[in-house]
Amino acid sequence: MRLAFLIYKYFPYGGLQRDCARFVVELQRRGHDCRVYCTAWQGQTLPAVALRIAPAASGSNVRRNEHFLQWVQDELAADPVDGVIGFNKMPGLDVYYAGDPCFIDNALRTRGPVYRLGWRFRHFAAWERAVFDPAGSTEILLLSASEQHKFERHYHTPTERLHLLPPGVTPDRRRPADAVSRRAATRHSLGLAHDVHTLLFVGSGFVTKGLDRAIRALAALRAAHPGRKLRLLVAGQDGAGRFALLARRQQLQDQVTFLGGRDDIPDLMLAADLLVHPARSEAAGIVLLEALVAGLPVVVSAVCGYAHHIAAADSGLVLPEPFSQHALERALSRTLDKAFLQQCRDNGLAYAGREDLYSLHSAGADLVEQAIRRKPGDADA
Repeated sequence: MRLAFLIYKYFPYGGLQRDCARFVVELQRRGHDCRVYCTAWQGQTLPAVALRIAPAASGSNVRRNEHFLQWVQDELAADPVDGVIGFNKMPGLDVYYAGDPCFIDNALRTRGPVYRLGWRFRHFAAWERAVFDPAGSTEILLLSASEQHKFERHYHTPTERLHLLPPGVTPDRRRPADAVSRRAATRHSLGLAHDVHTLLFVGSGFVTKGLDRAIRALAALRAAHPGRKLRLLVAGQDGAGRFALLARRQQLQDQVTFLGGRDDIPDLMLAADLLVHPARSEAAGIVLLEALVAGLPVVVSAVCGYAHHIAAADSGLVLPEPFSQHALERALSRTLDKAFLQQCRDNGLAYAGREDLYSLHSAGADLVEQAIRRKPGDADA
């Protein structure tokens, strides 16, 4: 089959972007002809995959989205495909991979009525409805039951169009046999002495992932335990300016290290003592499971779609909703107990060995093939 993959922007450190690339590689491996349409691509391109980049467009995000969709529609009219798979919500998709949270749910919970009168709200609400409308035909690949319930509540999408996938942790994230030596080497390279309690924050989109919450909690932890050596490592591709300023205001400039986008997340997880992920919104949060299978305890907000795995594994602490900064501070204080951390580590590794946390892309590729073949005038594989 000829397949088109649509994503606004690709960069190598985003979970949604990495999932897009893995789907393309898996479906290409199965013999399908794959193209990727986007507005920008950072990092290595995918071998033998046609990459088509939209002409630059000015204006707001809404205008750029509209320009991108019109350009894609014109391209596909001139050079048709059998199926269109989208990683952002937009009209005209055969399959949508729901890597982003429910927009309308977030808007109704966190925004006031004035925002909901604006053109930005109308645009994103309309494009989300184009995907989930009960009268539509888009097949939807979901990452978490919590997000599925939100979409069902707001749109009443038929159940047969909603497909809940298992997680998709890659094998290189599992704790290796040489974890102890790799931990020591990475900590040495980062200037971390053995007695520095090290928190790791991973994510692009610092506001959404709650980096400000983590920095404030670190300040409270230092105040409550003045004798402890503490460090927060921040790995992710986003603007650090306002968060570096917050760290300085909290007198944490020597305890917060911004690493930028990184390719060595598995080693950082081995080097750290705790993953802190107090996100404001997260459809799934693959980083939570990457930490779990690496044996890294986790403190996470319950809003994250994969937080229930942390609770089921008993491999960390899940902060209840509504979020409380004080609850985060208490959770971080508890992680100073080495025996507690060791128990979380052991529990997580046991859970990683008995649960399917790995087959998302294979299962999703099966569903993509089935969805495209069911279309009127279905294509031959």
